[in-house]
Amino acid sequence: MGMFDWTEKSAAVLQQGGVIGPDERLPWPQTGAMGVQHVIAMFGSTVLAPILMGFDTNVAILMSGIGTLIFFVVTNGKVPSYLGSSFAFIGVVIAATGFAGKGPNANIAVALGGIIACGLVYTVVGAIVAAVGTGWIERVMPPVVTGAVVAVIGLNLAGVPIKNMASSNFDAWMQAVTFVSVGLVAVFTRGMVQRLLILVGLFVASVIYAMFANGMGLGKPLDLSGVASAAWIGLPHFTAPVFSANAMVLIVPVVIILVAENLGHLKAVTAMTGKDLDPYLGRAFMGDGIATMLSAGVGGTGVTTYAENIGVMAATRIYSTAVFITAGLIAIALGFSPKFGAIIQAIPLPVMGGVSIVVFGLITIAGARIWVDNKVDFSQNRNLIVAAITLIIGTGDFTLRFGDFALGGIGTATFGAIVLYALLNRKS
Repeated sequence: MGMFDWTEKSAAVLQQGGVIGPDERLPWPQTGAMGVQHVIAMFGSTVLAPILMGFDTNVAILMSGIGTLIFFVVTNGKVPSYLGSSFAFIGVVIAATGFAGKGPNANIAVALGGIIACGLVYTVVGAIVAAVGTGWIERVMPPVVTGAVVAVIGLNLAGVPIKNMASSNFDAWMQAVTFVSVGLVAVFTRGMVQRLLILVGLFVASVIYAMFANGMGLGKPLDLSGVASAAWIGLPHFTAPVFSANAMVLIVPVVIILVAENLGHLKAVTAMTGKDLDPYLGRAFMGDGIATMLSAGVGGTGVTTYAENIGVMAATRIYSTAVFITAGLIAIALGFSPKFGAIIQAIPLPVMGGVSIVVFGLITIAGARIWVDNKVDFSQNRNLIVAAITLIIGTGDFTLRFGDFALGGIGTATFGAIVLYALLNRKS
C-alpha cells in the first residue's frame, strides 16, 4: 500500500465497537472533523510552549503543521501522530537566553541554534535505531533514568511561574485562581471540554481576571486593543538561528527526553491498535528530528509526538493517519493569522503563570508515572540513588563549569543519571 492509500470505512464500524486503523479512514468530511479535534487537542500545549519561551506563537503553530506533514512522509504514512511544541526545551531555552517570562525573547536566535543541534543528534539517533534497533537505548536509559530526567524538566522550571510571573499579591492570587480553575475543569467536566482542560481553565481564569482587574481596578487591566487592530491574514515573524557552543551543549541533552517520549508514544499506539509499529521507530525519530531542525531554522520551537493526540485516538478509536494530514493543514492555516497571535499575547501574565504551574507539575508527574508504569523497584539501592541524586541536582540547578562552558541543572541531571546508572549497574 502507498502512503496515501487508505481503505475507506463507514462510521458504522465504530458504532459496532470496531477500530479505524492507521491505514484506514472514515469518509473525508468526518476525517476533516477529526482533524479539527486533533488541532484543538494539541492547541493548548503547542501555543503555551512558545509563550513560555518568548517565541512567536504563529511560527510555532505553522511549523507544528508542517512538522506533522514531514513526519507523515518520513514514516511513510504508517505512524499516526501529531508533532506539537515540545515542553522539554522550555527549561534549557530559558537558561540559554535568560528570558524573563513575558513578551518576545530578545535572545531567541541562540536558542534556535541549540534546538537545531538537538534535532540533528535526534535524526542521527533515528538513523542508528533504523539500522540496529532500540535495544541499546533501553540499556543506556532504563525507566529509572528516563523517569528521573522527565521529572527534572518540570521541577527545574518550578521557580519560573512562582518567582517571575507574579509581581504582586493580586497576581499571586490570580495564579491560584487559574490552577484551581484548571483543576475543576479536569475533574468535573466530561468529553471534549475535559480534553481541553488547559484551554478552558485559561479562558475561565482570564474572565475572572478581567472582572477583578478591569472591573474593580485591582490589577493591570486585560487589554484587547491589539486583537482588534491585528490583521486576519499575514506572515508570522520568522527568526534566523545563531549557533553558540554554550547554548548547543545546554540544549542537546533534551534529545534524551524526545527519544523517551517518542518511544513511549509509539509503544502506546502499538498497544492500542494491535499493529506493530516498532519497525518504524527509527523513521519516527528521524521524522521528528528533521521537523525540529526545520522548525528552529525559521524561529519555531522543537517538536515532539503529542500525548494529547494519543489521548484523542484512545477516546475515539480512530487511528487513521489521514486525520493528521487534515490537522497539519489546519494548523498551517492558523499560523498565517496575526489575529490569532494577538489573542494569545493578550492573556494576562498571572494567568499564564497559573497554567505554567499546572503544566510543569504534569511534566514532573509524567516522570513519576514512567516509574510506576515500569514498576521501578526502589528497594534496590541502585535505583534509589540514581533517582534521588538526579532529582535534587536537576531541581537545585546544579551547574558544572568547564572553562567558559557551563552545564546547568537539566544537563547535569540528564548526563549524571546516565553515567551514574552505568557506574552503579556494574556487577559487583
